Amino acid sequence: MTEATNDIEKKVENMTTKNLEEDVVNPWEVASSSDKGVDYDKLIKRFGSSKVDEELIKRIETVTGKPAHHFLKRGVFFSQRDMHQILNLAEQKKPFFLYTGRGPSSEAMHLGHLIPFIFTKWLQEAFDVPLVIQLTDDEKFLWKDLTLEEASRLSFENAKDIIALGFDVEKTFIFSDLEYIAQSPAFYKNMLRTQKLVTYNQVKGIFGFDDSTCIGKISFPSIQAAPSFSSSFPQIFNNKTNIPCLIPCAIDQDPYFRMTRDVAPRLGYIKPALMHSTFFPALQGAQTKMSASDANSSIFLTDTDKQIKTKVTTVNKYAFSGGGTTTEEHKEKGGNCDVDVSYQYLTFFLEDDNRLEEIRKTYTSGELLTGYLKKELIEILQKIIGEHRQRRSQLTDDIVKQFMTPRKLKFDY
Repeated sequence: MTEATNDIEKKVENMTTKNLEEDVVNPWEVASSSDKGVDYDKLIKRFGSSKVDEELIKRIETVTGKPAHHFLKRGVFFSQRDMHQILNLAEQKKPFFLYTGRGPSSEAMHLGHLIPFIFTKWLQEAFDVPLVIQLTDDEKFLWKDLTLEEASRLSFENAKDIIALGFDVEKTFIFSDLEYIAQSPAFYKNMLRTQKLVTYNQVKGIFGFDDSTCIGKISFPSIQAAPSFSSSFPQIFNNKTNIPCLIPCAIDQDPYFRMTRDVAPRLGYIKPALMHSTFFPALQGAQTKMSASDANSSIFLTDTDKQIKTKVTTVNKYAFSGGGTTTEEHKEKGGNCDVDVSYQYLTFFLEDDNRLEEIRKTYTSGELLTGYLKKELIEILQKIIGEHRQRRSQLTDDIVKQFMTPRKLKFDY
């Protein structure tokens, strides 16, 4: 066994180990025994990443000349790898690019899926850099009961949800693995280079694969690694191999990029930097994340105003409440913002810091009742989803194809 192999196995822990005292966090499962959800401070230590602290937030504001996004200020993006190096590049007017992705397993995306894209859009505009968005329809074919044709169709539909957030077609390339890899020898070569350097034992340790795992799943991590390297997109980066990458993603995707960061120097590439987000909790509580396969755990971008209201207001059946069981008990003991799903959703989507703090104080004291908290959330979500639905309805297939056509973007290298 080589020294490099030992290094990977020392650094990368088994992400699928289930310990009653530990949260389970891997690319396919998120579970916590606590009503408050995942302990993110413990997760930082376990994964070996760094906390997004006040110093980093202030430096981002200084470098961009813009106020920090509320996802940063509120700890939604809480963990990072090498973000200071990205800021060094920005200060020196040197290039980097953004990469994030989506696994298209459902017709419509839900609110939780929006979080990385909302923040990625802010980063792209703040730093004025190119963005590549990977749609892993091949992954969903391997893991879900989907045909290749259905996975490809869902990829195209999900691209519409992403584009409806307002990305700039001149600065953004969205690609389906099923389409792009067949057109890109450079991308495929980087997949092969990665595959050659990672052993079966290593992917077993990282992802929990076993002897019954199909070989498609075993090789898939190399496909998610490839967009981290600028040489995978010669049409964008003019065949440059040394343009650094920043990946905003949910923390459950980190195992893929820990592997990538270990392989990158051996390929002569730069390690990708990362910013990790917390999970958007399921309606039933923060012990797990929203799931596209469970309609009752999620609020979808296709939900009507009535469906949104029903899901939020049906406390015990859907939306988990941190309020008292009766009005009297709530007024006496107050609400628990740490576990109340409606309040947690407001921390993501209510941008007004003063109003959020007012809600926190009055709900905690018992002055604000659960019904009023939910009413405020319903109005905000109906507005966000209604506006998104309207923008999406205006997208033509031709617009989507423009985003998904391999091409040069509005940057020179």
